[in-house]
Amino acid sequence: MSSLMLRGRKVVGGKSEGLALVTTAFISGWGGVDPRSGTIIETHHPLRGQSFKGRVLVFPGAKGSSGWSNTFHMCRLMGTAPAAFIFTHMTTKIALGAVVTHAPAMTDFDLDPLSLIATGDWVSVNADEGWVEVRPASATVTAN
Repeated sequence: MSSLMLRGRKVVGGKSEGLALVTTAFISGWGGVDPRSGTIIETHHPLRGQSFKGRVLVFPGAKGSSGWSNTFHMCRLMGTAPAAFIFTHMTTKIALGAVVTHAPAMTDFDLDPLSLIATGDWVSVNADEGWVEVRPASATVTAN
């Protein structure tokens, strides 16, 4: 399969790319993430034990308290933040979290990123121009 293009709205500008880490579950910042490793530690979260460090985090959005922005600010300071955020539900928590992380962030897509992007896909985000390119993992495998 060739690449897929999505169009969306910039929340935080910039360009980045990396492997996708995808969940359909909202992420709790305060008590749900270990900022020292960028690992999701929320007990019943489907991504529990996985790190988003350097990955393009594709998820619905933030849940919990205003501690979300503090947690993701600490991730940035510790070098464990996501490379970019792609999300579907805008709240003040996630907007502020994206701003303090300094990672490109987008929302309000023309197509549903949660149903079209899979963990392991290569994702390029150009929030300044409002597009995301997705190269499926099966298309990025090369033979030796």
